[in-house]
Amino acid sequence: MRILIATDAWFPQVNGVVRTLTAVAERLGSFGVDVVFLTPEGMTTFALPSYPDIRVALPSPRKVAAHIDALAPDAIHIATEGPIGLTARWYCRSRRKPFTTSFHTRFPEYLAARWPVPPWLSWSWLRWFHNGSVGTMAATSSLADELCAHGFRHVTHWPRGVDAQLFRPRPDASFGPLRPIFLSVGRLAVEKNLDAFLALDLPGTKVVIGEGPARDELARICPNTIFLGAKHGEDLARAYAAADVFVFPSRTDTFGLVLLEALASGTPVAGFPVAATRDVVGSAPVAVLDDDLRAACLRALALSRTACRTYAQAMSWEQSARCFLDNVRQATLAPSPPVPAPFLDTDALAKRTATAR
Repeated sequence: MRILIATDAWFPQVNGVVRTLTAVAERLGSFGVDVVFLTPEGMTTFALPSYPDIRVALPSPRKVAAHIDALAPDAIHIATEGPIGLTARWYCRSRRKPFTTSFHTRFPEYLAARWPVPPWLSWSWLRWFHNGSVGTMAATSSLADELCAHGFRHVTHWPRGVDAQLFRPRPDASFGPLRPIFLSVGRLAVEKNLDAFLALDLPGTKVVIGEGPARDELARICPNTIFLGAKHGEDLARAYAAADVFVFPSRTDTFGLVLLEALASGTPVAGFPVAATRDVVGSAPVAVLDDDLRAACLRALALSRTACRTYAQAMSWEQSARCFLDNVRQATLAPSPPVPAPFLDTDALAKRTATAR
């Protein structure tokens, strides 16, 4: 079986989408599945204003169609809602080919945090995009419920995993004597709510790993925090293992692979009691979730590192890949995609306008 995955998120970006797709593709290959990617590589791209680390592709529909035809995939999965995702969607709809999608990012909240884009408008567009597919994959049950509440159809589950061989306890890993170490890993941008962590009065040392548009400003206003930039592979794994608590201040992530990576390294988690974080840790004694983030950080110091490791080992990329494959196989048996609802719900728009008056 050959599966084509269309994604706007790709190297040199390093984020949860890229890491999920590459990890799953690697495991699918071990199952005998041929995974090919449609990415910005080889396309004209431009950088977003104020976000030079994010490049947006300008795909040619004609070239994309010829490329997909030449690959002759048995199934098509669209991972992102950007220009490449839109072009792949157009290809599938114009040829009445079933396809699946996945929901990785809460763009309504992210856009509203940066520009005056009302969330209802973003949700309307996302609903139109994903309801053209035969199935939309969500990482957690709460996210699936949220999407259904927004009118998404055919929502299925696609769990995430962790490489427990790379991310593991390392007794010799250390940041030095400035303990306890409170670590946060992720993109340094407004949506990650890193300010909530950096503003805490905590003992020991705060360490931040990652890059992003907010790094310079955060480093300027938080001179006592150690900013290490981006880390990968063994270097990142050793950093997780050297920390005493992993702090996850985001309130908008749909999952957070970093949570599983920290837990697999034996490092307990502190965060807010939001749906995505609760879905990852459940009721296991591996995290403290509290609206008082400082209290959560301090209480997490007492959690068992062995329990954290044991909990994360039950979540593998092999399981994630098998679930993805099952979802895609079901899609290949599905009839032609239904006609999606219009991008704009005109009745809802009329009600909003009347209310505003």
